Amino acid sequence: MPSKKKVNNSAVVSQTKRWIEAVIIDLNFCPFAKKVFDQQTLFYKVVESEKTEEGLSIVIDECLRLDSNKEIETTLIIYPDMLEDFNDYLDFLELANQLLETQNYAGIYQLASFHPNYCFDGVAMEAAENYTNRSPYPMLHLIRESRLEGALETYPDPEQIPLRNIERAKKEGAGFFKQILKQIKNTK
Repeated sequence: MPSKKKVNNSAVVSQTKRWIEAVIIDLNFCPFAKKVFDQQTLFYKVVESEKTEEGLSIVIDECLRLDSNKEIETTLIIYPDMLEDFNDYLDFLELANQLLETQNYAGIYQLASFHPNYCFDGVAMEAAENYTNRSPYPMLHLIRESRLEGALETYPDPEQIPLRNIERAKKEGAGFFKQILKQIKNTK
């Protein structure tokens, strides 16, 4: 069986940045992303392993990085060579959340999830609203809870963010997002 071709880490980061700009910031899916992105306080960790244990270990490594580097606001852990199947990704996400709990990081950091085939429970696979969480690669967003809580306190109606995102995604349509993701994946 031929081995899978490894991706270029700088291309992965470049494509991820392009996705953040074109989808997360330009469509305002996360009203807090622009500041973090512009100030370059977002750390990108590309995981080169294909092994679940190593992928999970990196979650804790990145918690430790955030612990010791207060200038880093948040981290995207990108898994370009693993977790292609969305159900495998969901299992991995559950394990990662359990790991945060057992390592006493629950309440300090939380994980947001993004995947190329993200599909909300009870929603058709091709529905536009899934694109609020679809990304070029499987990834986990490691977020400092204290800073997220602070940002949410100053934002009007933060509980409406997911609903606004779904409406915006539906307005744009799945074809719009497919085209953006295709363009991003074809850039270096």
